[in-house]
Amino acid sequence: MAEQRAPRALIFLVGAAAAVIVLAGIREISSIVGPFVLAMVLVIAVSPIRSRLSRRGAPGWVLVAVPFSLLIAVLLGMVAVIYLAIAQLAVLIPTYSDQFKQLLIDAQKFAASLGYGSAEINKLIASFDPTQLLPVAQQVLSQLVGAVSGLFLIVVLLLVMSLDAPIVTRLLTEAAAERSSVVIALIGCASKIRRYLLVSTFFGLICSVLDIGALYLLDVPLPLLWGILALITNYIPNIGFVIGLVPPAVLGLLAGGPKTMIFVIVAYSLINVVIQSFIQPKYLGDAVGLSTTATFLSLILWAFVLGPLGALLAIPLSLLTRALLIDSDPSARWASAFLSSTSPPPKHVPKARRPPRSPPSPRT
Repeated sequence: MAEQRAPRALIFLVGAAAAVIVLAGIREISSIVGPFVLAMVLVIAVSPIRSRLSRRGAPGWVLVAVPFSLLIAVLLGMVAVIYLAIAQLAVLIPTYSDQFKQLLIDAQKFAASLGYGSAEINKLIASFDPTQLLPVAQQVLSQLVGAVSGLFLIVVLLLVMSLDAPIVTRLLTEAAAERSSVVIALIGCASKIRRYLLVSTFFGLICSVLDIGALYLLDVPLPLLWGILALITNYIPNIGFVIGLVPPAVLGLLAGGPKTMIFVIVAYSLINVVIQSFIQPKYLGDAVGLSTTATFLSLILWAFVLGPLGALLAIPLSLLTRALLIDSDPSARWASAFLSSTSPPPKHVPKARRPPRSPPSPRT
């Protein structure tokens, strides 16, 4: 008697339900999963340094100390830039009280020229106080201070993973020799994560330098700080440059008026859209094998599950999910066509041989 298989629709629904349950569970422990994945990505990023030191015969403590020190420096530098950016905004915005009121007066005149009443605008101008933004900024800073516990968890995870990295690397190398599909998929995932970080950093530096030059020409305060912030937000796919655009656009409005703010938005849009939307996706797609649609959907999904840290880790998490569910299962390789940025080469189909022509019948 032939074995009856479950309908494909039922298999799909069960798989979708399992995915929802897993994602809901991850969201409940996002404060642990997020730092863990970030630490894992950072340890993977510096693994070539560890491999080079190992080939040169460095002692075991050097294999741990050098990558760990580099990771701590990078992590603390990123946190310091974000903290400094918010602190500078909290300090600078209240100093532009007069500019705020002048902008509102100009808005009142513009509304009056369009025939709108000015009673509500006058009431808004009278009640507006830019110093009210200071408590909001202080609340954001207090939340950042509360995130120190999460930062401490990341540092501990980095230390633990750095200690285990040489052993894990050796075990994966030995397992790869046995052609284990799971191990090969994980090794490929780590390689793609490193290529993603390398490509994003390269194009992020280009955008950052161009942004700093544009802000310097437009006399926006603290152009170097906003350029470094643009480099950090570049790791957030699709919407990262919008996050990095907000502080310099606000300061451009306060320092130079609406015209300067428009120039800042136009400059950022031209620089980042051309590089990140037309040039970077070609190299990023070749590096990680994810289409633009898959990248955008992964950003929405992981930001919903893990919050802001999920947006930063959207592509590494998608690569890890693909390695575990698709690349490690030969029967599921067909699904990679819906995620990949490039189509697989067409299979060679041999041409059908034409039957030999029968010799012509002799004429009578």
